Amino acid sequence: MLLGKQFGDAGDVVVVEEFLTGEEASYFVIVDAKGNILPLQSAQDHKAAYDGDRGPNTGGMGAYSPAPVVDAQVETKVLETIIEPLVRGLDKEGCAFQGVIFAGLMINEQTGTPKVLEFNVRFGDPECEVLMHRLRSDLLEVLVASCEGRLGEKEVEWRPDPALVVVMAASGYPGAYEKGTRIGGLEKRGRKEEDLKVFHANTKLDDETGDVLAAGGRVLAVTASGSSVKAAQEKAYEGVDAIDWPEGFCRRDIGWRAIAREEE
Repeated sequence: MLLGKQFGDAGDVVVVEEFLTGEEASYFVIVDAKGNILPLQSAQDHKAAYDGDRGPNTGGMGAYSPAPVVDAQVETKVLETIIEPLVRGLDKEGCAFQGVIFAGLMINEQTGTPKVLEFNVRFGDPECEVLMHRLRSDLLEVLVASCEGRLGEKEVEWRPDPALVVVMAASGYPGAYEKGTRIGGLEKRGRKEEDLKVFHANTKLDDETGDVLAAGGRVLAVTASGSSVKAAQEKAYEGVDAIDWPEGFCRRDIGWRAIAREEE
């Protein structure tokens, strides 16, 4: 990298970083330009394409919220040592931020100390689906309050039950995959609307036949809630199994970390 200039000028400097071990999770807040911080919720996604966290990384094959690893103590640490200093620092540098902050975290299993892997300014996918499934408050009102500097007067109400989403992707994803395959069974979900939702990520409607067709890599996000992560998982896979899409696939172990905790 250095002598051979394999990466051009980018190889002139090498940054040595601490090797982080633990469990990854995400935490979300909304802030306004006055420095008000409205905490939202945590989530945990599954990046690997196949069961057992095997295979290539993807944009996310499933997620659940809340993430059990982010307990009350960890959440306090995240807010006090990461989010609040970030918001204050941005304001001090003259670039006060308003909107969504998504903190990608590594939680040390021994100490519960959270460290930052990345920041994003979005809800993320598939984290967004489980957050929206649990959200009772009007998101638009919260976003407008962020724009107007009124987050200090806002509170957010959440459904207490956990939510879990299973992503259905086109076979071959994240590599080459076929587009235009027919997806059937979307009307046979078998659950009340509040229990199970199917979010469309990459679909299109055939104007001639009325069929729903796959139009991308990650295509559907089947999302359910339940009294436990296990119950939410069972409902989500019930929804997945009602969908007739031979050219699609999904992981069958979404939520395994949280379920293992529930069964301890």
